[in-house]
Amino acid sequence: MLCSFEVFLNKTLLIIGAGGHGKSVAEAALLSGHWQAVLFVDDRWPQAREAFGCQIVADVAGLANVAHLAQGAVVAVGSNALRKTWLEALASAGLPQATVIHPQACVSASAQIGPGSVVMALAVVGVDVHVGSGAIINAGTVVDHDAVVEDFVHLGVGVSIAGGVRIESSAWLQAGCSAGYGVVVKRNTVFAPGTALTAKD
Repeated sequence: MLCSFEVFLNKTLLIIGAGGHGKSVAEAALLSGHWQAVLFVDDRWPQAREAFGCQIVADVAGLANVAHLAQGAVVAVGSNALRKTWLEALASAGLPQATVIHPQACVSASAQIGPGSVVMALAVVGVDVHVGSGAIINAGTVVDHDAVVEDFVHLGVGVSIAGGVRIESSAWLQAGCSAGYGVVVKRNTVFAPGTALTAKD
């Protein structure tokens, strides 16, 4: 995997956030084959210079100064509010939002995945699912047919979403949550790990 400045002719992805999720997104991007190099932006710079073998080149305030180094960018932080703010910063810097899908995710050809969203390893995104912008579909999560996952939603590891469920913008279902048929998760709501949601909720 190539993570340096050495190949400007190849596609470089700029990832905002070099924590655990950022490293996972970097691995997914490189394994996908759509990106040949990764650079990070993280507010620990300049004290921190490297993550996952890739260079950290700026803090968020310096994003515009490094925008020319990449052909696309994605925000890799778990906070929905922060992800939205930083995606807006990407737009201001003129960087196109990338969509990152791990090659070991199973995504239906009829599913729509919005810009700035990530789909991690072993996730399943079913037929006619709609995922908005800046969403996280984390490792091992299942989003079944006809479900709607709106902008800036975070579905944690191992979440199960039944067919036709709607998850409104900026909701966060933490690891192991499930949502049964007919459930509508209201915007900005947060559910603790393992919560089981039914239509009567």
